[in-house]
Parts: sequence; C-alpha cells; structure tokens
Amino acid sequence: MNKPLFGAKTALFSVFLIFSSVFAVIAQDEAADAGDTTQEATAEASADDSGIPMDAEMISQGAELFKGNCAQCHAVHEKVVGPALKNVWERQPVPWLINFIKYPQKVIDSGDPYAVALYEEYNQYMPNHDFFSDEEILSILSYVKDETEKGPAVAETTVVGGETVAATGAGVNSDLLLAIIVGLVLILIILVIVMVLLASVLTKYIKQEQDLSEEDQDYLNQKFSLSSVIKSPAFTGIVTFVFVAIVAKATVDGLFSIGVQQGYAPDQPIKFSHKLHAGYYEIDCKYCHTGVEKSKNANIPSANICMNCHNAIKTTSPEIQKIYAAIENNEPIQWVRIHNLPDLAYFNHAQHVRVGGLECESCHGEIKEMEVVQQHSTLTMGWCIDCHRKTELNTRGNEYYDKLVQMHEASSKQPMRVEDIGGLECAKCHY
Repeated sequence: MNKPLFGAKTALFSVFLIFSSVFAVIAQDEAADAGDTTQEATAEASADDSGIPMDAEMISQGAELFKGNCAQCHAVHEKVVGPALKNVWERQPVPWLINFIKYPQKVIDSGDPYAVALYEEYNQYMPNHDFFSDEEILSILSYVKDETEKGPAVAETTVVGGETVAATGAGVNSDLLLAIIVGLVLILIILVIVMVLLASVLTKYIKQEQDLSEEDQDYLNQKFSLSSVIKSPAFTGIVTFVFVAIVAKATVDGLFSIGVQQGYAPDQPIKFSHKLHAGYYEIDCKYCHTGVEKSKNANIPSANICMNCHNAIKTTSPEIQKIYAAIENNEPIQWVRIHNLPDLAYFNHAQHVRVGGLECESCHGEIKEMEVVQQHSTLTMGWCIDCHRKTELNTRGNEYYDKLVQMHEASSKQPMRVEDIGGLECAKCHY
C-alpha cells in the first residue's frame, strides 16, 4: 500500500498555512476598506457650527504644527503642563481662542475671567504664539478636534524636540480589527480541529485494510515525539536563525547607540532644582543662560547671577552656603556639563533660539519639571536632520527671506523648511 499523500501531519500544516495566508489577505482588505472609508469621511467633512475646518489637509498641517510647537505643554485627552485640549472650542469661541493663543499674557492682563481662571489654576503664562497666522491656528484646532472625535489612543504620547511623539490615531476602528482577528483565530482553530478529526477517521479506515505491509503499519501507528522535533534539522535551523537574528539586531542597536547620552543626569556640585526655579518661580531660562540669544553657547551661569536673587533671599540651606563660599573664595562652581556635542559638530544657540524662534523645551524637554536635569533628546545627527526636514521657517517680517520665499513659492507649494535653505548641507555643521 502507498503512504497517504504528503502524510496527514504535512497536509494539516499546509492547509493551516494556506488558510492563514488567505485570512491575512482578508484582514488587510478589511483594514484598507475601513481606512478608505475613514479618509473619505474626513475629506468630505467641512467646517461645522464651531467654525473649525475639518478637511484632511488642514488636519495634517495642524498635526505637524501641534507636535512641533504645542505638544511640549499640551495633550488632547490629558493634562500635561497645561490643560487638556479636548473640546476646547466648546469652552470659548474660535476667535477668542485664536487671540488667546497669539497673546495669552495680554488677554490675562486684560482681566478676561476665563483667562484669569486658567492662569490662577496653572500659575504660569503660556508663551506668545503671534508668529502663527489665523489659518495655522485653525489647522491646529482642526487637529485637536479630529483627535477629540477619535478618542484617547491606547499609546498616546507627547512629542518633544521635533521628534514626533504621536498618538496611535489610526483611521481604522480598533474594535473592528480586534473582532476580525478574533474571528479569524476562531475559524483557524475550527479548521484545525476538523482536519485532525478527518485525519483520525482516515487513519482508522486505512488500518482496517487487511493487506497492509509492516512498513505501512509502522507509518500509521507512529506517535508524535517532542524529542524528535527538537532534534530535527528544521527545528535546529529555525532556532539558530532566530538566535542569530536577535544577536545581530542587538549588535546593530548597540552600534547606533555609541556616543548617545540620552538620559544622562550627572550629580552636580550644588543640588539645583530647575523644577523649583524655572517651574514654580517661573524664572526665564534666558535670565540665567544669558548667551542663548547672542552666542554660540548658552553658557552656564556664574555664581554672581545666583547672588542677584540670593543676596535678598537668604536661607540656611547647605547648598546655598556653597554659593556664598564660591563668592567669598573667588572660585567658580564646577558644574558638570550635561549636553556634549562632538567636536566635529557646530551648533549655534543664537541661530536656533533668536533667529529660529525655538523654545528651550524643543531640545531640552520639560526642564520646568526636572529636579535633576538630564539629556532629554538623542542629539544625534539623524535627530537634527529630521528636525531640519520638518521645521517650517518663520519668515514673516524678515526681509532677508523675501527673495528666498519668492523663489521657493515659484517652484513648490509646500511651506519653506530649513532643508530648503541649506539645512542639510554638510558644511553647515561640519567644516
């Protein structure tokens, strides 16, 4: 008698693979259909009674602006430094929101009840965003409204420093995908059970044959052996491949992390709390780091800058006594540098802060929340290049850019970004 075609176990495995592939294609089609439906619905949406446009282009523009300028302090569904922005258009009309986003301190100082209440609750001013046009603020509100309607994402995060730290907001309903996956798993389980039953029935039927050879009998009576599977060349090959792949990935990741000091937070000679000074007392970063707008270096404050306040604010704190001792002995405080770029890289704080208008938090993270300052961003070349590719130039009111803007608009409909004015040229940072 001939052996069963392929063997019962091989046939089962083949059928399982075939059905897995078919169901994977079905799941992809379902996801694509759901995504297309969501995109069509978004594209057809227009400004509603709130006055916020909801077309896909505005939402996309707003997402980029929000992540680059707002996400350091705000999230849609939860409080960060500032309030959660869910349904913000229902709290105040859109014109009020535009004016407040541009000139928050001015609105608060005018005595507006809602603005004053916000200030009293969060005890700090939001920076002016007068560099935004009304249309750009509307696009940010479009993004906020879109995220509000989607609901909180499973892994919603905050973006800091030009790196996108975005919500999982996919266009496909997660409940629908979960239902599809569960359904496919159940179908596969049922198919496997059916095939096992079929193999069992066929085996019993074949065993009833009287003219089976001894070899056929042995083949039909064979039992599953875990030790045989483990010792098989196929299993050994798979395990070896997985092991090599994991080691190779770990090696590559380790090579990419050489020189990256993200999270580095050394002990300082004086326990200085940025959360207390920059957060609670709202001391501007530029007051202590005086060179940030006019020099390549932000510079570390000298002890006499500390004494501008502590001449009047005297305490018995042993950390403050260290400052007094440094002044009396005419010795500099030996602060430990945290952010170290390689010597081959040139970075100019004034170019980014004064000209580019970047906030300190864009690169250094939420300094106002740090008791001990640490390196927040990777500060790698890829991180800088990614920022240059995404950051739009603020050219309003600067005649230097007029000709460049004119030339750019003649050849592109996209906003002019740092990369468009040579931001990716090697000699800009390496010379």
